Amino acid sequence: MEAGRIRLVSRSRRQLASYMWKYKALYVMALPGVLYFLLFKYVPLAGSLIAFQNYNIFNGITGSEWVGLEHFRKMFEHYDFLRILKNTLLIGLYDTIIAFPAPIVLALLLNELRLVFYKRVLQTIVYMPHFLSWVVVSGIAIGILSPSAGAVNHFLGWLGIEPVYFLGEESYIRSILISSGIWRDSGYGTIIYLAALAGINPDLYEAAEVDGAGRWRQTLAITLPSLLPTIMILFLLHIGKFLDFGFERVIVFLNPLNTENGEILDTYIYKAGLLQQQYSYTTAMGLFKSVVGLVLVLIGNFFSRKTTGESLY
Repeated sequence: MEAGRIRLVSRSRRQLASYMWKYKALYVMALPGVLYFLLFKYVPLAGSLIAFQNYNIFNGITGSEWVGLEHFRKMFEHYDFLRILKNTLLIGLYDTIIAFPAPIVLALLLNELRLVFYKRVLQTIVYMPHFLSWVVVSGIAIGILSPSAGAVNHFLGWLGIEPVYFLGEESYIRSILISSGIWRDSGYGTIIYLAALAGINPDLYEAAEVDGAGRWRQTLAITLPSLLPTIMILFLLHIGKFLDFGFERVIVFLNPLNTENGEILDTYIYKAGLLQQQYSYTTAMGLFKSVVGLVLVLIGNFFSRKTTGESLY
């Protein structure tokens, strides 16, 4: 019995070695990617331990005092935590509801263009803002929204409306953050959807035309159902970053007049962690964000698999 099990294991190992040798080129090509994730995604996870310590850079992780969940308690009891969490949740929700569908709509519109040259030019134009840094994007937005020389206030003045200092009023900051994100990234986000649209069998559209379906009906009956798997996968990846809005795209728009509604967890982590050296405290906040993102992905993946049959795993 034991000898049979040993022979079976030995044969499995030989088959595995033979398989890996057969596809050695693929394994070699995958090696840089695997090393990247190991070095830059998994190894840094060990740094999360400082969320449970009073971390001292001179003592290191092994020499710093362990304090358990003290920093998590401090985070939830912080007088500004609920306000910052509310801002983060609202901005994340607006981004999911408004910004996520924008590339889908734009891809559908681009797909309807029949003049190839015009389509290529338009695609290039909508891709370009993605390559601008958030500093440049904020500079453009501040210039456009300027109360004295901005194009928006010139237009409002033409309508007889008093100039508005958009970045000086906290009620506008969330709209500005979402709008600037759509302008910068929605064009680039169409790439995957356009690739998925190119893979739809044209015979389906020809059959629909024979049945008398117009473009709108074809979009509802063929295009959107064909895009659904791609949409669901990208949506699941998107909600995994629900609380991870990015400090760089927010902090460039913040000023003392709009911080009340504009400050999010990422900007607070930047200020408290890097500027005030509260490494353990801000690591606890980062860990909290990651756990919430993981839970959202698991829940979203479960419901997606149950309702559409599509899931990440």
